[in-house]
Amino acid sequence: MEKRVTFSRSTIGILFAVPQLLLIFTFFYWPAGQAVYWSLTLQQPWGGGNIWVGLDNFRSILANADYWNSITASLVFAGISTGLAMFIALVLAALTDRQLAGSRLYRVVLIWPYGIAAPALAMAFRFILAPEAGFMAVLNQVWPGFWDPGLDGADAMASIIVAFSWKYVGYNFIFFLAAFQAIPRSLIEAAAMDGSGVVRRFRDIQFPLITPTIFFLLVINITESFQDSFGIVDIMTSGGPANATNLMVYKIYSDGFKGLDYSGAAAQSIILMLLIIVLTIFQFRFIERRVHYR
Repeated sequence: MEKRVTFSRSTIGILFAVPQLLLIFTFFYWPAGQAVYWSLTLQQPWGGGNIWVGLDNFRSILANADYWNSITASLVFAGISTGLAMFIALVLAALTDRQLAGSRLYRVVLIWPYGIAAPALAMAFRFILAPEAGFMAVLNQVWPGFWDPGLDGADAMASIIVAFSWKYVGYNFIFFLAAFQAIPRSLIEAAAMDGSGVVRRFRDIQFPLITPTIFFLLVINITESFQDSFGIVDIMTSGGPANATNLMVYKIYSDGFKGLDYSGAAAQSIILMLLIIVLTIFQFRFIERRVHYR
Protein backbone atom coordinates (compact mmCIF):
# COMPACT_ATOMS: atom_id res chain seq x y z
CA MET A 1 0.00 0.00 0.00
CA GLU A 2 1.41 3.33 -1.06
CA LYS A 3 1.97 5.81 1.74
CA ARG A 4 1.09 9.46 1.26
CA VAL A 5 3.69 11.92 2.50
CA THR A 6 2.26 14.89 4.35
CA PHE A 7 3.89 18.14 5.41
CA SER A 8 2.84 20.63 8.00
CA ARG A 9 1.79 24.06 6.80
CA SER A 10 4.87 25.68 8.29
CA THR A 11 7.15 23.18 6.53
CA ILE A 12 5.53 23.82 3.14
CA GLY A 13 5.82 27.56 3.67
CA ILE A 14 9.51 27.27 4.50
CA LEU A 15 10.19 25.06 1.47
CA PHE A 16 8.52 27.55 -0.87
CA ALA A 17 10.29 30.50 0.74
CA VAL A 18 13.82 29.05 0.70
CA PRO A 19 14.55 29.65 -3.03
CA GLN A 20 13.34 33.23 -2.82
CA LEU A 21 15.29 33.85 0.38
CA LEU A 22 18.44 32.47 -1.24
CA LEU A 23 18.02 34.79 -4.21
CA ILE A 24 17.42 37.80 -1.96
CA PHE A 25 20.45 36.99 0.16
CA THR A 26 22.70 36.33 -2.86
CA PHE A 27 21.75 39.35 -4.95
CA PHE A 28 20.77 41.89 -2.27
CA TYR A 29 21.98 41.30 1.27
CA TRP A 30 25.40 39.89 0.36
CA PRO A 31 26.29 42.74 -2.07
CA ALA A 32 24.88 45.29 0.38
CA GLY A 33 27.01 43.84 3.16
CA GLN A 34 30.06 43.92 0.91
CA ALA A 35 29.36 47.57 0.06
CA VAL A 36 29.17 48.47 3.75
CA TYR A 37 32.45 46.65 4.43
CA TRP A 38 34.20 48.27 1.47
CA SER A 39 32.99 51.71 2.53
CA LEU A 40 34.81 51.26 5.84
CA THR A 41 38.08 50.12 4.29
CA LEU A 42 40.61 51.30 1.73
CA GLN A 43 40.42 48.81 -1.12
CA GLN A 44 43.45 48.22 -3.32
CA PRO A 45 42.28 48.14 -6.96
CA TRP A 46 45.10 45.82 -8.06
CA GLY A 47 45.03 43.49 -5.06
CA GLY A 48 47.20 43.61 -1.98
CA GLY A 49 44.44 43.47 0.62
CA ASN A 50 42.69 46.38 2.26
CA ILE A 51 43.17 48.79 5.14
CA TRP A 52 40.53 49.55 7.77
CA VAL A 53 39.84 53.30 7.77
CA GLY A 54 36.47 53.49 9.53
CA LEU A 55 34.44 56.53 8.50
CA ASP A 56 37.28 58.29 6.69
CA ASN A 57 35.75 57.55 3.28
CA PHE A 58 32.51 59.23 4.31
CA ARG A 59 34.34 62.25 5.72
CA SER A 60 36.33 62.63 2.52
CA ILE A 61 33.21 62.42 0.35
CA LEU A 62 31.16 64.87 2.40
CA ALA A 63 34.06 67.34 2.37
CA ASN A 64 34.15 67.26 -1.44
CA ALA A 65 32.31 70.15 -3.12
CA ASP A 66 31.81 68.10 -6.29
CA TYR A 67 29.82 65.52 -4.34
CA TRP A 68 27.46 68.16 -2.97
CA ASN A 69 26.99 69.44 -6.52
CA SER A 70 26.09 65.88 -7.49
CA ILE A 71 23.51 65.70 -4.69
CA THR A 72 22.01 69.02 -5.79
CA ALA A 73 21.84 67.90 -9.42
CA SER A 74 20.20 64.62 -8.37
CA LEU A 75 17.55 66.39 -6.29
CA VAL A 76 16.77 68.83 -9.11
CA PHE A 77 16.57 65.98 -11.61
CA ALA A 78 14.35 63.87 -9.33
CA GLY A 79 11.97 66.71 -8.50
CA ILE A 80 11.43 68.00 -12.03
CA SER A 81 11.36 64.64 -13.82
CA THR A 82 8.94 63.15 -11.28
CA GLY A 83 6.58 66.11 -11.43
CA LEU A 84 6.68 66.25 -15.23
CA ALA A 85 6.17 62.52 -15.78
CA MET A 86 3.31 62.30 -13.29
CA PHE A 87 1.52 65.42 -14.51
CA ILE A 88 1.62 64.42 -18.19
CA ALA A 89 0.54 60.86 -17.37
CA LEU A 90 -2.33 62.13 -15.20
CA VAL A 91 -3.63 64.41 -17.95
CA LEU A 92 -3.35 61.70 -20.61
CA ALA A 93 -5.05 59.10 -18.39
CA ALA A 94 -7.90 61.51 -17.65
CA LEU A 95 -8.38 62.14 -21.37
CA THR A 96 -8.21 58.50 -22.50
CA ASP A 97 -10.54 57.41 -19.70
CA ARG A 98 -13.33 59.22 -21.50
CA GLN A 99 -15.30 57.47 -24.22
CA LEU A 100 -13.38 58.75 -27.24
CA ALA A 101 -12.93 57.25 -30.68
CA GLY A 102 -9.70 55.27 -30.80
CA SER A 103 -9.12 55.47 -27.04
CA ARG A 104 -7.86 51.86 -26.92
CA LEU A 105 -5.24 52.64 -29.55
CA TYR A 106 -4.16 55.72 -27.61
CA ARG A 107 -3.72 53.63 -24.46
CA VAL A 108 -1.47 51.11 -26.20
CA VAL A 109 0.65 53.85 -27.77
CA LEU A 110 1.07 55.64 -24.45
CA ILE A 111 2.14 52.46 -22.64
CA TRP A 112 4.84 51.50 -25.17
CA PRO A 113 7.55 53.98 -24.09
CA TYR A 114 8.09 52.24 -20.77
CA GLY A 115 9.04 49.04 -22.59
CA ILE A 116 11.94 50.70 -24.41
CA ALA A 117 15.37 49.96 -22.93
CA ALA A 118 17.21 52.95 -21.48
CA PRO A 119 20.17 52.77 -23.93
CA ALA A 120 17.86 52.75 -26.97
CA LEU A 121 15.79 55.55 -25.47
CA ALA A 122 18.88 57.63 -24.72
CA MET A 123 20.26 57.16 -28.24
CA ALA A 124 16.94 58.25 -29.74
CA PHE A 125 16.71 61.39 -27.61
CA ARG A 126 20.37 62.17 -28.15
CA PHE A 127 19.58 62.38 -31.87
CA ILE A 128 16.24 64.16 -31.43
CA LEU A 129 17.72 66.83 -29.15
CA ALA A 130 21.00 67.22 -31.04
CA PRO A 131 21.76 70.94 -31.64
CA GLU A 132 22.92 70.33 -35.19
CA ALA A 133 19.94 68.26 -36.40
CA GLY A 134 16.17 68.19 -36.25
CA PHE A 135 13.93 70.69 -34.54
CA MET A 136 16.64 72.08 -32.28
CA ALA A 137 18.79 72.92 -35.30
CA VAL A 138 15.96 75.08 -36.62
CA LEU A 139 15.74 76.92 -33.30
CA ASN A 140 19.50 77.44 -33.27
CA GLN A 141 19.29 78.98 -36.73
CA VAL A 142 16.64 81.42 -35.52
CA TRP A 143 18.34 82.07 -32.17
CA PRO A 144 22.06 81.19 -32.42
CA GLY A 145 23.26 79.34 -29.32
CA PHE A 146 19.71 78.73 -28.09
CA TRP A 147 20.29 75.00 -27.47
CA ASP A 148 23.60 73.25 -26.88
CA PRO A 149 23.56 70.45 -24.27
CA GLY A 150 27.20 69.74 -25.01
CA LEU A 151 28.27 73.13 -23.62
CA ASP A 152 25.37 74.40 -21.52
CA GLY A 153 24.70 72.58 -18.25
CA ALA A 154 21.07 73.69 -18.05
CA ASP A 155 20.39 72.37 -21.56
CA ALA A 156 22.07 69.07 -20.70
CA MET A 157 19.97 68.71 -17.54
CA ALA A 158 16.82 69.53 -19.50
CA SER A 159 17.64 66.88 -22.10
CA ILE A 160 18.00 64.02 -19.59
CA ILE A 161 14.90 65.20 -17.71
CA VAL A 162 12.86 65.08 -20.93
CA ALA A 163 14.15 61.61 -21.83
CA PHE A 164 13.59 60.15 -18.35
CA SER A 165 10.15 61.73 -18.01
CA TRP A 166 9.09 60.43 -21.42
CA LYS A 167 10.01 56.89 -20.35
CA TYR A 168 8.06 57.03 -17.09
CA VAL A 169 4.97 58.67 -18.55
CA GLY A 170 3.96 55.24 -19.82
CA TYR A 171 4.54 53.61 -16.43
CA ASN A 172 2.53 56.24 -14.59
CA PHE A 173 -0.17 56.20 -17.26
CA ILE A 174 -0.95 52.52 -16.59
CA PHE A 175 -1.62 53.13 -12.89
CA PHE A 176 -3.52 56.37 -13.38
CA LEU A 177 -5.78 54.81 -16.00
CA ALA A 178 -6.48 51.84 -13.72
CA ALA A 179 -7.29 54.24 -10.87
CA PHE A 180 -9.71 56.23 -13.03
CA GLN A 181 -11.44 53.08 -14.26
CA ALA A 182 -11.87 51.85 -10.67
CA ILE A 183 -14.04 54.88 -9.83
CA PRO A 184 -17.75 53.94 -9.98
CA ARG A 185 -19.36 55.48 -13.05
CA SER A 186 -22.46 56.16 -11.01
CA LEU A 187 -20.58 58.87 -9.08
CA ILE A 188 -19.45 60.62 -12.25
CA GLU A 189 -22.90 60.37 -13.85
CA ALA A 190 -24.64 61.66 -10.72
CA ALA A 191 -22.29 64.66 -10.56
CA ALA A 192 -22.88 65.36 -14.25
CA MET A 193 -26.65 65.27 -13.73
CA ASP A 194 -26.23 67.78 -10.89
CA GLY A 195 -24.60 70.17 -13.33
CA SER A 196 -20.94 69.68 -12.40
CA GLY A 197 -18.53 70.34 -15.25
CA VAL A 198 -15.56 68.22 -16.25
CA VAL A 199 -13.09 70.26 -14.21
CA ARG A 200 -15.24 70.25 -11.09
CA ARG A 201 -15.90 66.50 -11.34
CA PHE A 202 -12.17 65.90 -11.59
CA ARG A 203 -11.37 68.20 -8.67
CA ASP A 204 -14.10 67.09 -6.27
CA ILE A 205 -14.57 63.40 -7.15
CA GLN A 206 -11.86 61.83 -9.27
CA PHE A 207 -8.75 63.47 -7.86
CA PRO A 208 -9.48 62.68 -4.17
CA LEU A 209 -10.25 59.05 -5.07
CA ILE A 210 -6.96 58.54 -6.93
CA THR A 211 -4.72 60.11 -4.27
CA PRO A 212 -3.53 56.65 -3.08
CA THR A 213 -2.28 56.00 -6.62
CA ILE A 214 -0.68 59.44 -6.79
CA PHE A 215 1.14 58.81 -3.52
CA PHE A 216 2.32 55.38 -4.64
CA LEU A 217 3.64 56.74 -7.94
CA LEU A 218 5.31 59.65 -6.18
CA VAL A 219 7.34 57.27 -4.02
CA ILE A 220 8.20 55.00 -6.96
CA ASN A 221 9.13 57.82 -9.35
CA ILE A 222 11.41 59.60 -6.90
CA THR A 223 13.14 56.34 -6.02
CA GLU A 224 13.60 55.37 -9.67
CA SER A 225 14.87 58.83 -10.61
CA PHE A 226 17.82 58.23 -8.28
CA GLN A 227 18.44 54.63 -9.36
CA ASP A 228 17.27 54.20 -12.96
CA SER A 229 18.80 57.29 -14.54
CA PHE A 230 22.28 55.88 -15.13
CA GLY A 231 21.74 54.60 -18.69
CA ILE A 232 20.25 57.86 -19.91
CA VAL A 233 22.98 60.00 -18.34
CA ASP A 234 25.80 57.75 -19.53
CA ILE A 235 24.76 57.83 -23.19
CA MET A 236 23.36 61.35 -23.48
CA THR A 237 25.74 63.49 -21.41
CA SER A 238 28.31 61.27 -19.59
CA GLY A 239 27.82 63.50 -16.55
CA GLY A 240 28.80 66.69 -18.36
CA PRO A 241 29.25 69.38 -19.26
CA ALA A 242 31.33 70.48 -16.27
CA ASN A 243 29.61 67.81 -14.08
CA ALA A 244 26.23 69.52 -14.56
CA THR A 245 24.51 66.14 -15.00
CA ASN A 246 26.86 64.08 -12.84
CA LEU A 247 24.05 62.54 -10.80
CA MET A 248 24.81 60.49 -7.70
CA VAL A 249 24.28 57.14 -9.39
CA TYR A 250 26.56 58.13 -12.27
CA LYS A 251 29.23 59.49 -9.93
CA ILE A 252 29.32 56.12 -8.17
CA TYR A 253 30.06 54.46 -11.50
CA SER A 254 32.54 57.13 -12.57
CA ASP A 255 34.56 57.06 -9.34
CA GLY A 256 34.40 53.28 -8.96
CA PHE A 257 34.97 51.99 -12.49
CA LYS A 258 36.86 54.87 -14.06
CA GLY A 259 38.68 56.25 -11.03
CA LEU A 260 39.17 52.80 -9.42
CA ASP A 261 38.12 54.28 -6.06
CA TYR A 262 36.15 51.24 -4.93
CA SER A 263 35.93 52.31 -1.31
CA GLY A 264 34.73 55.81 -2.16
CA ALA A 265 32.16 54.44 -4.60
CA ALA A 266 30.90 52.00 -1.97
CA ALA A 267 30.55 54.84 0.55
CA GLN A 268 28.66 56.88 -2.03
CA SER A 269 26.26 53.98 -2.63
CA ILE A 270 25.56 53.82 1.11
CA ILE A 271 24.87 57.56 1.19
CA LEU A 272 22.55 57.22 -1.82
CA MET A 273 20.65 54.40 -0.12
CA LEU A 274 20.27 56.45 3.07
CA LEU A 275 19.08 59.47 1.08
CA ILE A 276 16.40 57.40 -0.65
CA ILE A 277 15.30 55.98 2.71
CA VAL A 278 15.07 59.46 4.23
CA LEU A 279 13.05 60.79 1.28
CA THR A 280 10.70 57.80 1.45
CA ILE A 281 10.15 58.26 5.20
CA PHE A 282 9.51 61.97 4.61
CA GLN A 283 6.86 61.17 2.01
CA PHE A 284 5.10 58.68 4.28
CA ARG A 285 5.34 61.05 7.24
CA PHE A 286 4.18 64.32 5.69
CA ILE A 287 2.48 63.55 2.37
CA GLU A 288 0.51 60.40 3.15
CA ARG A 289 -1.72 62.33 5.56
CA ARG A 290 -3.25 64.05 2.52
CA VAL A 291 -4.15 60.72 0.93
CA HIS A 292 -7.80 59.63 0.97
CA TYR A 293 -8.08 55.85 1.22
CA ARG A 294 -11.86 55.86 1.47
